[in-house]
Amino acid sequence: MTGLDRFSINQMTVRQLSLPELVSACAESGIGKVGLWREPVQAYGLRETAALVRSAGLEVTTLCRGGFLTAAAPAERAAALADNRLAVREAAALGTDTLVLVSGGLPPTGKDLGAARERVADALAELAPYAEEYGVRLAVEPLHPMFAADRCAVSTLAQALDLAERFPAHQVGVAVDTYHV
Repeated sequence: MTGLDRFSINQMTVRQLSLPELVSACAESGIGKVGLWREPVQAYGLRETAALVRSAGLEVTTLCRGGFLTAAAPAERAAALADNRLAVREAAALGTDTLVLVSGGLPPTGKDLGAARERVADALAELAPYAEEYGVRLAVEPLHPMFAADRCAVSTLAQALDLAERFPAHQVGVAVDTYHV
C-alpha cells in the first residue's frame, strides 16, 4: 500500500497537462484514480479518453461537471436537462459512477436564490432516475457564495445536503471541495 490507493487527482488541479500527459503522470506517480472534466474529455474524444485511461489502468472517480439547472425559461431548462443527460452517458462511458453537478447561478432576470435552488431540485427529480439507469450518481457541489449569481445557487454544505436528502442516497449525494465550504 503506497498511501495513494484512495487518492484521486482532479484534472483541474493540473489543468496545464493535456489528457495524455495527465494519464501518464498519474500512472508514473502511482496515482490510480483521476477525476476528469467534460471539456477536455470532449476535446480529446470520449472513446479515446476512455481507452487511454483504461490502458493506463486508471479509474475515473468523477466527471465534472454537469448542472447549470437554474434556468426559468422552458427552452433553456430543456437544453440544460438534455446536456445533463449527455453528461450522464459520458460518465458511464468513462466508467465512473459519479457526475459532479454545479447547480447554476441566477437567471438573467432573477434574484431569488431559493427559487433557483428549487429549480435545481425539480431538475434533479428528472435526472436522478435517468442517471440511475446508467449506474451514475449525481453529486451536488456547493460553491463559495461569491459564485452564487453566475455559477452556483448552492452556496453551503447545508443547502447541498438539503437538496440531496430529497432523493435516495444511491441517486444523489454531495461533492465537497474544501475551498468552497
